[in-house]
Amino acid sequence: MRALNGWSQEEYADRAGIHRTYVSDLERAARNPTIQVIEKLAKPFKIKAGELLD
Repeated sequence: MRALNGWSQEEYADRAGIHRTYVSDLERAARNPTIQVIEKLAKPFKIKAGELLD
């Protein structure tokens, strides 16, 4: 979804309020996000956290 919106990892991280390296780690499956982080990741897309996981 990030790439479809044309956002860099840095821009997406800024919009979500998390660190860019955390986004990178998530995309590489090097980390597992908490529900709080999933909520932050969903916010820039204006969707619910559960929709992000579908």
